Amino acid sequence: MKSIFFTFLSFFLLLACKKEHSTTSKDWQLISENVQLKEEGNTFQLKSGKFSYSIPTTQLPYKKVILLNASLVGYFTTLGLEDKIIGISSPEYVYSEKVHQLVKEKKLQNVGNEQKYEVEKIIALKPDVIFTNYIASFENTYDLIKKNGIEIIFLDEYLEQNPLEKSKYLVLFGKLLGKEKESLMNYHKITISYDSLKTLAKTTVEKPTVLANEMYGNQWFLPGGKSNLAQFITDANATYINADNTDTKAIPMSFEEVFMKAQKAEYWVNVGNHSNKKELLQINPNYTQLPVYNKGKLFTITGREVGKSNDYFESGVVRADLVLKDYIKIFHPELFPDYQLTYLKELK
Repeated sequence: MKSIFFTFLSFFLLLACKKEHSTTSKDWQLISENVQLKEEGNTFQLKSGKFSYSIPTTQLPYKKVILLNASLVGYFTTLGLEDKIIGISSPEYVYSEKVHQLVKEKKLQNVGNEQKYEVEKIIALKPDVIFTNYIASFENTYDLIKKNGIEIIFLDEYLEQNPLEKSKYLVLFGKLLGKEKESLMNYHKITISYDSLKTLAKTTVEKPTVLANEMYGNQWFLPGGKSNLAQFITDANATYINADNTDTKAIPMSFEEVFMKAQKAEYWVNVGNHSNKKELLQINPNYTQLPVYNKGKLFTITGREVGKSNDYFESGVVRADLVLKDYIKIFHPELFPDYQLTYLKELK
């Protein structure tokens, strides 16, 4: 029976992939509001934020890639493309064991960090392309690299607030790196898994109230009601304390403002990197005034953390379904009695 089901699922996914592929050459394919792509004759057209690219298909697939931000590594590990990465910035923030092994074997070079990139090394490596978030203060560096004939593609995936749109960047990387079929299959599997989890969560009656993040200095940066985290909490069938807010970014608030909002909170998620609850009091001893600190459950995002690296910001960027499953497990543990959290971890 299982073999029949998986045969049917594979057939469905292949049809979905073919359908999506068939529209690519005619119309702009939406990855998100920020990213669109299409194939037009012998050219691959890409729009990413305020940037537009016209790439001759003869240059594709890219074979040698440099990444200037670790959050993009998850797309490469999902597609098994780590060997295409020849340079990376701040490898200490990368979770992937294979990437670290490649660095150790000198097959993948450390090209600096966001304070200072090693431009001469980048140019000497002669990559086909560099993928990075756009940082305005590095405009002169980007210009120098471009003058040496190296393509730079700016992808600001961190701006995406829809979890599945972050996952859909897989499709873009698949097209640029010669893994189109695999990327479409992976994306559709993630989508089907996410939607089924969301549907399951809706079967629960209780919608617990949730607080998120913590204070930095004198401000509590509370995610906006239209943020990525707010979407996860809603899809996990819980009530976010800032759900009525219309911002996508984190909103700086005082402790008193958050205190008033969080009176009914039963869960506190995405707490920072702490070993136990007492450590939180070193940030702000007033946390003890919060009912959720005393009677609720607290969760960090350190379930998969090694040194400075955290897989929540790596493979978790791609695997929206697994992140959602973690939140559902937290808010509705009865739905997954045997499931162990992947990215999150209870703070005691």
